[in-house]
Amino acid sequence: MSAPPADRPAVRPRSGRRPVPPLVFLLVLALAALVVWWNVFDTEGEVEAAEAQACASAEAAPPSLDPATVALRVFNATDTAGLAQELAAALQQRGFVVQEIANDPTEREVTGVGELRHGPRGNEAAAYVALYLPGAGDLLDTRATAVVDFVIGPDFAGLAPPEQVDAALAAGASAAAAC
Repeated sequence: MSAPPADRPAVRPRSGRRPVPPLVFLLVLALAALVVWWNVFDTEGEVEAAEAQACASAEAAPPSLDPATVALRVFNATDTAGLAQELAAALQQRGFVVQEIANDPTEREVTGVGELRHGPRGNEAAAYVALYLPGAGDLLDTRATAVVDFVIGPDFAGLAPPEQVDAALAAGASAAAAC
């Protein structure tokens, strides 16, 4: 072989490989991994948010009680005679214990469909009974018992159908299960 001319530098023999395609491939692979992990963390945040919402729904859901454990007093605050007696009979058919039936002894003005009066010990029972009287007001008083007063108002049209009550209880149970 002859020596290279003096005015030209010596050339190294090429290996035939170009470094750019493997680097581009590695860059694309790294970006794909970044996108996958981004989606994993984003989905995890959505799952945590859904779980928090389910837990909040479960806390707000009415308790599922046995109607036989709920003591009620039914009072009529309307001008319709015998309404408290009819409602008490309907509640007893659904399994509630009705301790007293009378006109409203407080003579307090009741508006709307009615109101549920109870003390702190009757909070759960009142939340359960509220399923049967949608739209009723809730009045917390100072009584020491768990008895709930079911006071009928002038806009009372009847108890909620059993299917509606069961649906509300099922929704609460499913929210509790998701939590």
